[in-house]
Amino acid sequence: MEMSQAGSIERHPDLVEMRARYEEASETPQGQTLEGGTLLAGVYLAISPWVIQFSATSFDVAMGNLVIGLTVAVLALGFASAYSRTHTVSWVVPLLGAWTIIAPFVIVGAGVGLGMMLSNVIVGGAIVLLGLGMSSLVLMRRGRG
Repeated sequence: MEMSQAGSIERHPDLVEMRARYEEASETPQGQTLEGGTLLAGVYLAISPWVIQFSATSFDVAMGNLVIGLTVAVLALGFASAYSRTHTVSWVVPLLGAWTIIAPFVIVGAGVGLGMMLSNVIVGGAIVLLGLGMSSLVLMRRGRG
């Protein structure tokens, strides 16, 4: 009995059950809150250079915030629309948040403005926490069910 590899794995009962469990977890109020918060944090990070008005010397951090923020927002949209297929990259979000926290110090150094520093530390910390929540979403659901 020879089946095509893709056909056999896509219909495997364990895979179908796992995807259903991930989708169920992402549809809970906690999952929706984490997805929405991650989206908002990513969008804020992307526009923060213009909201906080970063100085001209922090152009590299501003462009980094734009790229990282859009990446976080796109990941959040992926989690919201197809968590069962995107959950495997949820570990990236906390790393992006950690980079957001340290980027001003690494890129600009001593010339970090207070507004830029506070903005990046606060939104970076929020992204780390939201990302950890997204990563543990199925584990939280498994503990209840």
